[in-house]
Amino acid sequence: QVQLVESGGGLVQPGGSLRLSCAASGSMSSTNIMGWYRQAPGKERELVAVTSGVSYSIYGDSVKGRFTIFRDNTKNTVYLQMNHLKPEDTAIYYCNAADYRGNDRTMYWGQGTQVTVSS
Repeated sequence: QVQLVESGGGLVQPGGSLRLSCAASGSMSSTNIMGWYRQAPGKERELVAVTSGVSYSIYGDSVKGRFTIFRDNTKNTVYLQMNHLKPEDTAIYYCNAADYRGNDRTMYWGQGTQVTVSS
């Protein structure tokens, strides 16, 4: 079983920055993808960014050029550096890990951390 623990959310003014962290405990295979999704009130959960940690990263269109995802595999931790934050970035941010073993994929989710962008 894998547990994901997020930290780093909070209140920030427009134009500001925040860094989210997500630490994974438990055993995952060497083939896994970690990343972030978010959900704003009244909206569906959407992709923010995911990364394999080695070969690729994928970003949602609304955050490209402003957010950066990176991993420290020695700590099983994924980070999301958020710059130039906008009010529309306000949401609950969820850490996600997709663990691939052969043809099977298991998805894990963190409890979520609130990010509020407001003056």
